Amino acid sequence: MNTKTIVSVLLITLGIVVLAYSGLSFTTPGKTINFLGMHIATTESHFVPPAMGALALVGGIVLLLVKPKSV
Repeated sequence: MNTKTIVSVLLITLGIVVLAYSGLSFTTPGKTINFLGMHIATTESHFVPPAMGALALVGGIVLLLVKPKSV
């Protein structure tokens, strides 16, 4: 399998997962706040909307179906 096929399969899989769950949300560690000698850890929440999943799905299908130009 070449790189184009691997990327297209990953995009299709990611698109299906995002659409199946109606979007994905995840958290990442944020900045640590030092206030009066206390260390407070924060998190940042992120959301991947279903429209991005549809875009990834369509992009993966198009990438899989497009043939490379022969020079």
